[in-house]
Formats: sequence, structure tokens, C-alpha cells
Amino acid sequence: MGSAPPQLPSIEGLTLENITETTKLINSQCPNPRLRYIMERLVQHVHDFARETRLSSEEWMIGLNFLVQTGQISSDVRHEFILLSDTLGLSMLVDGINHPKPPNSTEGSLLGPFHTHDAPTLDIGANMSNDPQGEPLLCICTVKDTKGNPVPGVKIDIWETDSSGHYDVQHADRDGPSERCVMISDEKGRFWFKGIRPVSYPIPHDGPVGKLLEKMGRHCWRPAHLHFIFQKDGWDNLVTALYVRGDKYEKSDAVFGAKEALTIDFTTADAAIAKEYDYPEGGLLLVQDFILTTQAQTDKLRDDLAVKAIKQLGLNLKLVDHLPVPDVD
Repeated sequence: MGSAPPQLPSIEGLTLENITETTKLINSQCPNPRLRYIMERLVQHVHDFARETRLSSEEWMIGLNFLVQTGQISSDVRHEFILLSDTLGLSMLVDGINHPKPPNSTEGSLLGPFHTHDAPTLDIGANMSNDPQGEPLLCICTVKDTKGNPVPGVKIDIWETDSSGHYDVQHADRDGPSERCVMISDEKGRFWFKGIRPVSYPIPHDGPVGKLLEKMGRHCWRPAHLHFIFQKDGWDNLVTALYVRGDKYEKSDAVFGAKEALTIDFTTADAAIAKEYDYPEGGLLLVQDFILTTQAQTDKLRDDLAVKAIKQLGLNLKLVDHLPVPDVD
């Protein structure tokens, strides 16, 4: 703390008109070009926000206290900042920028605040639910590439709520994972499992994000869905979900995760399915193909879209490790 201060540009004659450019000038000494660019744009947009809204001191303090409360209510099993990002539509925007999908691949959706890393790895065909009140559901799935070839050896993380609309981590008496598992696709890219019919549920609304939604005149409900993460070296990670068609909240998801391309219909198991998968005939059935893209495919598409966006913004930038940085050459 007692060392000499870094050599920074002088701050002189600060005014309302020059505070933005002065702040950007001070930050311009950052040696990391990506961080320098991010902070430059952050300062510009935050300052513009204050100017455009003529932000009052009282409102600014309310906003700061809101962020403090968002951090205070967060825990190992509840990430309120993810919830805030989700309800602002920011999570979907960031995912779309970083994981663009060609038309013939499965689209991404939200991770959500209740993914855990303690899900058991189960054999294909296992039951991941311990909820006796849930309606049984058989899911028969395949993982393929964009040319229709099977992708074996994919790690698939699967999770959903119980029949009451709660994730296992929301129960105070939780003694282990339930309604979640990890599976590995077989040599034909297949995996199947037994769960329960997903139900719609409210996002946590007892904290600052819930209070914000109420003030905005918005509801806190999500349509029924199943979560998935697909991971394999050389392939773009796919975080997605499947949404039940006809759900009451299908068109008004509180966190903007539901998409038409990810909306599914259930059928029922016929005699052949029942026999092959040891499942009751007439039971609820979901059959789904998931289409993954390689890391190279995603990187190229992301770069192409980034270059297009940069040109539209009229900025002098270049891509380094697939991310825009100022082009000073």
C-alpha cells in the first residue's frame, strides 16, 4: 500500500461533461486489451444510462442496495445474480452470442440457478426421480451431429423439479440429489432415462429479484421443462431445455428461456416401446433428437457474427481468441 502510485494521466478540471472521457482515459492504462475494451464500453454505457435517465441520488442508492441484497441472499445453492441476469433477458443474450447455432442444430436455453455438481452418474435406462407423487415419464433420446451421425461418449447432465415444482436443493431436509443425474451416450449416440412429468413453477420470489418483478407488474412463473447439458471434447457445450407445449406459461416465461424450437409434445408408449424399455404401455413418453455442433463450427459462426456486428457498429476492432479488442495497428 505504501509503494509509489502508477503513472496515470492527470485528472484536472473534472466536469459533468468530461467525467466519462476522463474515466475511460484512466482505465486505458490496463495492459489487458480485452478487459480494457470491456471497461471502456461499460463506463460509456453506464454513464450514458445515468445521463439519459437523469438518475437521482436516491434512485442510485436504491439500485446499489438492491445489488447488495442480491449478493446477501445468494448461497451455494441459490445464485440470485443468475436469477437477475435471467429475468433481464441478459443470460439468453450472452448464451446466444457465445453459442450461436446453425439452423439444423439444437438451440440453447438457460442454465438456471439450480444446477448442481453432485448429480449421480447413472446407467442408461435408470430412473433419476425419487418422487412417488410424480407422473412417470420415459425419455428416449439420441445425440447426433449436424450431418445426422451419432455422437457417442457425450456426458449429459439432466435435471428437473419434483412434482411440487421444487428442485431438490430448495428442500431444507435434502439428504442427496433427486430428479437429476448424469448419463453417457452409447456407441449409437443414444441415452434414455425415466423421470417424471415436468411441471410449471415459480422462480424464487422471496428475494430482491422477486420484488423487482412484482414492481414491474410481471409474474414469476416458468413453464414446465427439463434441463440438459451436453459436453464432449471437441464439441461446443450445449446448455438447453425442453419445454412442454400448451403450458400456461409457455409464452410468458419469467426468464425468457422458452423457445418454440425447444417446445415438445408428449406421446404414450405403445406395446413395442413398453416391452423394449420395461415401461408400462400407455405411459407418458418423450422421444427427442439433440443435434450438437463441433467447437470449430461454433467458433467460425461466432467469429462471422462478431465481425458482422462490429461492422454494423462502425467500431475499429479485431478478434483475438474469438473476442473483439481494439485494433490499434
